[in-house]
Amino acid sequence: MAETSREVWITGIGLVSSLAEGAGAHWQRLADVTPPRPVIDSERFAPYAVHPLVALDFAKQIPRTSDRRQMERWQQIGVYTAGLALADAGLAGDQSNLDRVNLTIAAGNGERDLALDARVLTALETSDAAESILNRELAVGLRPTLYLGQLSNLLAGNISIVHKATGSSRTFKGEELAGVSAVTDAARRIAANQGDVFLAGGALNAEREDLLLGCEITHALATGPYRSVWERGPHGGGLVPGSMGAFLVLEASDHARSRGAVPYARLSRIVSDRALRHREKSTDTAARLFDELALQPKNGHLSVLSGASGVEPVTADEKNFLERMEQRGFKSCVRTWGSVLGHGIEAHFIAGLALAALAISKNTFYPPFAATEIEDTPGTPTNRILVTCFGHWRGEGLALVESAHDAAE
Repeated sequence: MAETSREVWITGIGLVSSLAEGAGAHWQRLADVTPPRPVIDSERFAPYAVHPLVALDFAKQIPRTSDRRQMERWQQIGVYTAGLALADAGLAGDQSNLDRVNLTIAAGNGERDLALDARVLTALETSDAAESILNRELAVGLRPTLYLGQLSNLLAGNISIVHKATGSSRTFKGEELAGVSAVTDAARRIAANQGDVFLAGGALNAEREDLLLGCEITHALATGPYRSVWERGPHGGGLVPGSMGAFLVLEASDHARSRGAVPYARLSRIVSDRALRHREKSTDTAARLFDELALQPKNGHLSVLSGASGVEPVTADEKNFLERMEQRGFKSCVRTWGSVLGHGIEAHFIAGLALAALAISKNTFYPPFAATEIEDTPGTPTNRILVTCFGHWRGEGLALVESAHDAAE
């Protein structure tokens, strides 16, 4: 087939979570006809639960002890997963290509000094001189070296150092939409011939009291017995954070062909916006974004990987959006990866794209991830998957992942 534009191919996947390490291991766990049992730690941070990271030997991807020592866990997760993606794409050790690998990273704020935070919060709650105590603690207790070691763009820097990926780098912030922006930036630059190969990804260490505090301040955490994403609404809603790393090698199709790389799938389109949720529903914003995708019903079936978090009311808005698919001529088959992997915040959307690319490469869709009504439609062979991202606090994004088979011929 003659190529009329630079398509964006997914040629490498790095994925670690509470469930497994690596793309193949995730497929084995998630493609089983029996819904995978989520790995939950409900004791360590009670009354909140987390999905703890599977045991990893970080030395496999970060061999130098000095490198590992100067990274906090979220950076170790990210650097490790980036290495998996580069190896999966056949780029690890290929310095001629690594010199041109551009990084687009979704990152949070890093990890905090928990002891200092605890002292400040206690003082603010118990003292009549809270302001003076706060000023003193901030002046004496803050450690500039700790702060500098947690800068968000250090994840990209450490990936460059450890894996020798020395093209350009950009770091995006803003919860789930940071992941959407990282992938969007890479895709647009490939289409505009501003780069041939990109490593896009993010990482989350969910096993942190400071992260849980930040989420709970906005009443975003689920409590009580563990329930799947769609079952939480009647119980107050909420997300269950999941430790994970998700990285994709996004590559121009002509560049991938030139080095003999076999794609998992192609990223056809990606769109995003930010609803003013105090005035409009995310449902309406997502409907406009879906129109931008210009999808045709074809045989009427549409496989959907939903990034729903469980936080309300936005999860109800997404359910409404999915239910309206039928009015557009689509019979949607929905799977929600947050029910089994947890919510990965900055890494969450990219993990969904990774799962979509895996399914496309297998020409089949996943069995239900949870025994809920919204996921009761049987999966069918599929060559296109819609991936949704309704941020738990802000932002909406949609992406279409399709087969690269026709483009590769």
